Amino acid sequence: MAERQAKTVHSMVRVLEEDRSIKFYEQAFGLTVADRFDFDGFTLIYLRNALSAFEMELTINKDQKQPYEIGNGYGHLAVTVDSVKAEHERMQAAGLSPGAVKDFKHDGKTLARFFFISDPDGYKIEVIERGGRFV
Repeated sequence: MAERQAKTVHSMVRVLEEDRSIKFYEQAFGLTVADRFDFDGFTLIYLRNALSAFEMELTINKDQKQPYEIGNGYGHLAVTVDSVKAEHERMQAAGLSPGAVKDFKHDGKTLARFFFISDPDGYKIEVIERGGRFV
């Protein structure tokens, strides 16, 4: 019998303001709207770019007036880029306030070069330089 494997297709976050979130994800990561579905009480927006079929799903609940409480269970979304240094400089110049670049080592060898940035709703995104296990 063939082994079943799941294919990851999207990660979802609830956001307060549609336009603000779309602008951030496009400016920071080149994600653009692939689909938008408007319902009576909420809107679903799927973002992606040409590098991956994996999508970011933004959910806008129309009756939500206060920022969401992210809580202590959420970790982060991770993306890879060719050059962490170049992306960090680009995002800084765009006023997106990325965190400091880190050189994360394991057994004396670099495991990952990365930085974190937060979207307008406070969700953390890890930006990792491609290489090693992060291609």
